[in-house]
Amino acid sequence: MATRGRPRSFDRALALQRAMDVFWAKGYEGAQLTDLTAAMGINPPSFYAAFGCKEAIFREAVDHYEATVGFRTVRALQKTGTAREVMVAMLTESVDTALAAPGHGGCLFIVGIVSCAKENEPLRRHLEGFRRTTVARIRRRLDRAVSEGDLSADADTRGLAIFFGTMIQGLSLQARDGASRKDLLRVVAAAASVLPGG
Repeated sequence: MATRGRPRSFDRALALQRAMDVFWAKGYEGAQLTDLTAAMGINPPSFYAAFGCKEAIFREAVDHYEATVGFRTVRALQKTGTAREVMVAMLTESVDTALAAPGHGGCLFIVGIVSCAKENEPLRRHLEGFRRTTVARIRRRLDRAVSEGDLSADADTRGLAIFFGTMIQGLSLQARDGASRKDLLRVVAAAASVLPGG
């Protein structure tokens, strides 16, 4: 019978959460190995044994973000109510997520990598994929609003979805620049005014 290796001396899930926070605050390129290992409370050999490399843990941290913090906007899109009420709920979740970021860093999908060195382009495209998925989810919810008669049959759901996806990105960057929750919610209200109701 094979003998078991020594168990890890750290909580992997907690270490991943802390790595996510570092990437969320500093972005992929700004986060150094020393930042990650210090936050995770492990040494470099343990880091490499558990996670492989910086790129691998970034991808894992992004997946963790999507399943936890990022899921809040998905949950908001699943709420009942008018399209306007649902978009307000989604954008409000985006505001709260951006303001809860370490150092008010905004949304990890948006600020994780904006521009990057050529060798990190695959990671930038990886985050771009998450942003495109968000827009697709918004469009599906707006299409549903059309089918339910909440929006007119000629509503440009593609254009509206891109608009609300752009609003999420803008709210994130405004939060990063120090905008208050009150001001960000004023933006949410203005954005929602493009939809009927209210």
